[in-house]
Amino acid sequence: MKQKLLFAATLVIAMLMTACNEPLQQPSNVTCNPNPLVVVGNKVEANVTGTFPAKQFNKKGVLIVTPVLKYNGQETLGKSRTFVGEKAKVSGTTVPYKKGGTYTIKAEFDYVPEMAQSELYLRFEASAGNKTYEIPDLKVADGIVTTCKLASANADELGPQIAADKFQRIIEQKQEADIKFLIQQSNLRNEELAGAKQLASDLVTASKEGKEIKSVEVSGYASPDGGVELNTKLAQQRQANTESYLKKQAKKSKVNVDVESKTVNEDWEGFQKLMEESSIQDKQLVLSVLAMYTDPEERESQIKNLAAVYETIAKDILPQLRRSRIIMTTDLIGRSDDEILAVLDSTPCPLSYEEVLYAATLVEDNAKKQDIYNKAIALDANDYRAYNNLALAQYQAGNLNGAKANIEKALRLAENDADVNFNAGLIALAQNDTKKAAEYFGKSSGTKGNLNAALGTMYTINGDYKNAKSAYGNAKTNNAAIQQILDENYNGARATLNSIAQPNALTFYLKAIVAARTNDRDNVYSNLRSAIAKDASYKAKAAKDIEFAKFAEDETFQAIVK
Repeated sequence: MKQKLLFAATLVIAMLMTACNEPLQQPSNVTCNPNPLVVVGNKVEANVTGTFPAKQFNKKGVLIVTPVLKYNGQETLGKSRTFVGEKAKVSGTTVPYKKGGTYTIKAEFDYVPEMAQSELYLRFEASAGNKTYEIPDLKVADGIVTTCKLASANADELGPQIAADKFQRIIEQKQEADIKFLIQQSNLRNEELAGAKQLASDLVTASKEGKEIKSVEVSGYASPDGGVELNTKLAQQRQANTESYLKKQAKKSKVNVDVESKTVNEDWEGFQKLMEESSIQDKQLVLSVLAMYTDPEERESQIKNLAAVYETIAKDILPQLRRSRIIMTTDLIGRSDDEILAVLDSTPCPLSYEEVLYAATLVEDNAKKQDIYNKAIALDANDYRAYNNLALAQYQAGNLNGAKANIEKALRLAENDADVNFNAGLIALAQNDTKKAAEYFGKSSGTKGNLNAALGTMYTINGDYKNAKSAYGNAKTNNAAIQQILDENYNGARATLNSIAQPNALTFYLKAIVAARTNDRDNVYSNLRSAIAKDASYKAKAAKDIEFAKFAEDETFQAIVK
């Protein structure tokens, strides 16, 4: 925005006119680009240009010009520039007396949030010979457009990654017991019943403890040696005798049990497995026979022809296949959600580490989540997950120092975990430590978080809008829309914001900014109302935001932000 200011006149007055006492000329234009000022990354930069008219600058004059940003009762000085007349004895930029000239002063400031409502001035120190002159500060621009600062490193759209618990409410448990039989026999021997007795006892215990007994399976087996008819009969008898024994044991304890029956007449599969696991010499010969022949009788004949090997097989392998097997499958049912929450604060806490991690998913209150994660850490200080999750809860609550401390603890325990590094990058980004954030994001390949969105946000915060645009791609998020606004792609920003599935207060605030920049007054007001309805803090923000400066005097706008 150009302003016609008495820049040249001010200079001439400061120099008490020129030596020739020539009359004043018309005032020169002073411009500031940009105006209003804009923050990019963490810098506010502007070029202020003004003209010294011909034959106006005192040949012995010295003028020191300093950009000054004034805000909230404070001021920050920029780098000064000195202009001197042709006969001045001070170093500086010489202004030719006859020609005058147009010159630019670079104003540059490190941004702090208090600068959002500010004004840029030029401050003068003028002298000619031994005399000095006071000149009032000259306002040259308003400031500051801070829309880039709306890009949030704490946005859900970036996908911070909670480390999952391993809690299982229903845990399937299997117990097995084998009963061995003598060759060609199916009677149960007492010395072989220890495993079966224990399983029968566990069956009773499971029933009394309320465990869900999913299945009980009894299988009868016969070794591959002998005729098929004999082996079939043996397998069936072994299964029947075992089932009968199990049911009797259960009946004594008044427990009803349903048994699934199964027989394996010639256990060639078990035979092959035992052979593969054995250290029998020439076992490969036996295994090759199994591979070459499928007929049971041919297999048995070929193996028996390997006389030296068969003797060892008959002694060490076949007796293990003359058996029955009992398999009991139960479901261990853990505490309900209500039960977990009810005992969570008990001392001592009866919950396991996994149950405590799971409990945090049952509450909405962030402070309560943090308490729960601290309980988990007390149970197991060597598992990274509670530190990671506590760090994210602190990050979302704005406790960035606490979040940083705990994510660093998580990293010490899981330094190569992609999700933990990603979370560490988000926390660093929220602290404006973009260098550290880039380092963590570089280790985040494979994360389930939205790495591209996080990188886009980092680039936006750094003021690297070209790379930000590339990183966001076609993302439909608030941060992506902010980048489009900064690129002055208002149609794109409008389309992006309209495509957000769950718009929040920031979504509507950004829509209002797009409307303001495109002079759509009605949508400025409607979207501001929606933003404030979702988050009342946007009322005060809008009242001070220079994006809405042209509407500030409107009664409707004032009513919205009051």
